[in-house]
Amino acid sequence: MSLDLDRLVAIDVHTHAERNEGQPQDAVTEEVLAAAARYFGGSPPQPTAQDVADYYRDRNMAAVIFTVDDEAGMGRPRLGNDEVLAAAAANPDVLIPFASVDPHKGKLAVREARRLIEAGARGFKFHPNTQAFWPNDPAWYPLYEVIAAAGLIALFHSGTTGIGAGMPGGGGVRLKYSNPMAVDDVAADFPGLDIILAHPSFPWQDEALAIATHKPNVYIDLSGWSPKYFPENLVRYTNTLLQNKMLFGSDYPLITPDRWLADFEKLPIRDEVRSKVLKDNAIRLLGLDGRG
Repeated sequence: MSLDLDRLVAIDVHTHAERNEGQPQDAVTEEVLAAAARYFGGSPPQPTAQDVADYYRDRNMAAVIFTVDDEAGMGRPRLGNDEVLAAAAANPDVLIPFASVDPHKGKLAVREARRLIEAGARGFKFHPNTQAFWPNDPAWYPLYEVIAAAGLIALFHSGTTGIGAGMPGGGGVRLKYSNPMAVDDVAADFPGLDIILAHPSFPWQDEALAIATHKPNVYIDLSGWSPKYFPENLVRYTNTLLQNKMLFGSDYPLITPDRWLADFEKLPIRDEVRSKVLKDNAIRLLGLDGRG
């Protein structure tokens, strides 16, 4: 069974598989999660890829799903791209798989990206903070070239992150890497590469809006924040200049789509724009309507 676009309530372009089936959580990840729970006052669930599929099927939603390979930056073994791809193959009515490779792996990352594309990856997730890299370093350009040549999407975390929050020194995680202006260089150098800036980009929201307005190949997903905390300029651009480039994302399991959608309903978003954000823009960007 493939995606039934008419049936879907929404397409969530930002969800995480947080653990592999039948495997214990890594010790470094456990430490980060414990710190985040103390800092933010809660512990989100740790779903497998199959758990994500079941959760979104119950809600008549589709989900772009991925893990993050940040072995070099965080010193923790990565979760499995192959498990995400296998879950998506088993649940094609609900899951759209993205992959993740650590740019620091150089030529090996390029080789792996090619393999994952052949295996069905529809895009790649990058997290400059935890992967500890500047997106615009030409050393990573061979990796982007592979993604662009395949006509796939590169999704970059932008803005602050909860990972490392409350730990001494932020767990060594540096926020500077997630300034979206570094991705502007990538968008300029790879005009054929579709790029998603993930999250409202605090404290660089205006920069993100400027990039998405200026570069035809840059989109913004609205994940990671409850819509009730969206700055006024983000809401204004969603309603106007960027209405065709804003995408619903929750950051599940950190925020549930139920909470995100309930809060989004309260924003002064025009009806014709609301449907674009929740589903139509993602259908076009992901090529789900067959037009690419």
